[in-house]
Amino acid sequence: MTGALDFTRRLENAGIAFLQHEPLASHTTFKIGGPARWFCEPDSEVKLREVLQICRENNIRFYLLGKGSNILFSDEGFDGAVIHIGAAMADIRVEGNRICAQAGAKLADVCRAAADAGLSGLEFAYGIPGSIGGAVYMNAGAYGGEMRDVLESASFIAADGCVGLVPAEEMELGYRSSVFSRRSGCIVSAVLHLQKGTPEDIRAQMAEFSRRRAEKQPLNFPSAGSTFKRPEGAFAGALIEQCGLRGYSVGGAAVSEKHCGFVINKGGATCRDVLELTDRIAEIVKEKTGFTLEKEIRVVR
Repeated sequence: MTGALDFTRRLENAGIAFLQHEPLASHTTFKIGGPARWFCEPDSEVKLREVLQICRENNIRFYLLGKGSNILFSDEGFDGAVIHIGAAMADIRVEGNRICAQAGAKLADVCRAAADAGLSGLEFAYGIPGSIGGAVYMNAGAYGGEMRDVLESASFIAADGCVGLVPAEEMELGYRSSVFSRRSGCIVSAVLHLQKGTPEDIRAQMAEFSRRRAEKQPLNFPSAGSTFKRPEGAFAGALIEQCGLRGYSVGGAAVSEKHCGFVINKGGATCRDVLELTDRIAEIVKEKTGFTLEKEIRVVR
């Protein structure tokens, strides 16, 4: 208790905005998750470095959260500090063929900034419900494009508190993974290198991707996006449908009737519901097809 009081006092003294026992369901697209012991919202890189340092010095576990679009928090919540990198750290600047964006910037906003500037290459990301920080962290992709196609570099805060810069070729960008998803480090900003295009053509492509998403994805239900990674040689959604699992449910969690690659929250779903459902799906798909499904969503307990 003394450590918790000291931690709270240090946050107050540092002028870092925070809430206690904040429901994480309010901060994720799945609308699932118990309370965070502390929910911190630094409004600058300086404050971000400071809250990370306070966590380390007080042995408080922490989790970095952006838009919460690929995350499943436990029903019990998170007994530590969830550090939200959001609207206060969402600056976007266009510099020639490059876009410099802070980690909290919404992907959709960055895409619109690129279109306004006549910069092409990021259209695939329009509609992905995440932030730049999260997109770099997991090498987000869709419709044949990935962040590694446009990423030039990223700045980050290392485990020792120092700020570093890493070029894209050293980020070990793979399928839904990067060096940041395997090691510690907090992404602060990213630089994207794009190509000249016409705003009209870029917006038309973005509109087409939005149409396709709305047509094929269950956007009217809370979810965490694609639930499973794509197994080599197949597609998760097709395998799940092949096994007759369309609409299959556990509690408030269900396989989407619209797209079997999505597990949705029909209403009142718990983390336990989702995990039981995904485990059953993986077992059935393995038994019937031989393919192993691995969760794409990050489960945080």
